[in-house]
Amino acid sequence: MVVEVTFAFLVGLTISGLTASWMELATGKPVSFSGLRASIRRPAQSVLASVAAGPLMLASDALEAHRSGRISAAFLAVCTLTAIAWAMVLGMAVVGLAAQATGSLS
Repeated sequence: MVVEVTFAFLVGLTISGLTASWMELATGKPVSFSGLRASIRRPAQSVLASVAAGPLMLASDALEAHRSGRISAAFLAVCTLTAIAWAMVLGMAVVGLAAQATGSLS
């Protein structure tokens, strides 16, 4: 069970990192929730990209807020745990979709 959860977390972290990097390359700005803009032409892709990059967006915003003194260390810890859980759930969803697509779910 520990191996599966760790694998799901690492898959989610990888997907989140790749998506966030792609978004940064596309926009030229660091990813964050404050600058989030949905595309009118492709709303589903915008939402999907935001969900996929969300853990890193949350971590980035939380670190910035903590550095500027807007949130406490306790709230930073809550944001960190939320980002970890988000990455793990994202990884579980991606692994589940991949298993379904390859017919590995028996």
